[in-house]
Amino acid sequence: MPIKTDIWTVDAAPAKLIPSRLPSEQFLEEMIVSAPDILSDEWMLIGRQESTGMGGRIDLLAVAPDGALVLIELKRDRTPREVVAQALDYAVWIEKLRSDEIELIYKRFRPGRSLGDDFRQRFGRMLGEGDLNNSHQLIIVATELDASSERIVSYLSERDIPINVLCFQIFQAGERQLLSRSWLLDPAQTQVNAASTGESQNEPWNGEFYCSYGVSTARSWDDAIEFGFISGGGGSWYSKTLRVLAPGDRIWINVPQQGYVGVCRVIAAAAPASAFTVMRDGVDVPVLEAATRGSYHVEFFDDLERCEYFVGVEWLQTVPLSQAVREVGFFGNQNTICRPSTPKWRWTVERLKTFFQRCDEGGLGSGESR
Repeated sequence: MPIKTDIWTVDAAPAKLIPSRLPSEQFLEEMIVSAPDILSDEWMLIGRQESTGMGGRIDLLAVAPDGALVLIELKRDRTPREVVAQALDYAVWIEKLRSDEIELIYKRFRPGRSLGDDFRQRFGRMLGEGDLNNSHQLIIVATELDASSERIVSYLSERDIPINVLCFQIFQAGERQLLSRSWLLDPAQTQVNAASTGESQNEPWNGEFYCSYGVSTARSWDDAIEFGFISGGGGSWYSKTLRVLAPGDRIWINVPQQGYVGVCRVIAAAAPASAFTVMRDGVDVPVLEAATRGSYHVEFFDDLERCEYFVGVEWLQTVPLSQAVREVGFFGNQNTICRPSTPKWRWTVERLKTFFQRCDEGGLGSGESR
C-alpha cells in the first residue's frame, strides 16, 4: 500500500501534526542541493538539470562510494507511468556516459572543482580508472506515492532493475514545516541490484554471493577466520547489503588489492556489533571482546547507521592473506555484498573452485585454515 506517515507531538496530551505541502517540488530540489543528506548521506551530488540530448533534463545526478551513478528524478505532478518511463529513458543516457563526460557534468555543477579530488575527500579513497559508472541506480523522489507507482517500481525491482522511490511527507508544526523521509523498498536491495547487474552482458545469477572484505586497522582477516564472521561498517552503504544474506547462502570472499581468501556459508543473519556474539573458549562473548585485531568502528558502537555489522559464517575453506588467489580478469567490486549476474562472475567462481576444492564439503572448525 502507498507510504503514509503520521506524526504526533510528544507530551502529556499528544497532538497529531497536520499534513502540509511545500510551495513547489522545485523548492524540494533546492533543499536537496543545499543539504544533500536529506536525500542520502551515502552519495555525493555531481550534477543538476543536465540535458540528456534526447529532449529531456535529469533533475539530479549523484555518485556512490563505488563510483556508481545515481539518477534522481522528482515526480513533479507527472503520472506514475510517465515518471517511471522518464527515469528508464534517462537510464539509457546514464549507462553510456563516459568518465570524461561525467567530469564535465561535475565542472558545470561545481565550477573550478575536481571530481577526483572531491570524491577522495568525500569517500576517503581514490577514484580509480574505470571506477566511474560501472552501474547505476534510479531514484524517484515524490511528495506523494500512489498505488500505481508502488506496483510499477516493485515489479521492476523484483526483476533486478535498481529502482526505488524516496517519499517525502511534509507536516505543519506551528509556523514551521517538518519533513519525513521513507523508502518504498529496502535501499540495500536496490544497491545490490545495481552492483549485481552493472555490466552490459548479464546472465542468470549462479546463486553465489560475492563479498568485498576490507582488511585494515578497522577489520582483521585473522579475526574473521578465528571467530567465524564477515563484517562491514563505517556507514550504512558499507553494511546494509549484508542484510540480503540468509542462512545457507555461499559467499566468496575477496580482499581488495589482495585477492580471494575464502569461501563460507551463512549461519546467522546480519547484526550490529552490540548484538553479535562469538564463541571463545566454549563461551558466547560479545564480538568486540573477542575480536581484538581490528577496531571494528567501535567509536560508532551506539550508532546503528555507522557501526560495524557482522554475519555469522561457517568457513568451508580459507587461506592466509599472503596466499590470496588473484588472477587477471577476476570479478571485483567495492560493495560489501553483491550477487553478480555477469559471465565474468561465473568464470571467476569456476576458477576459484580449482583453488578452493573443499568449497562443497563441510565447514572448518573455529580457527582452522586449510
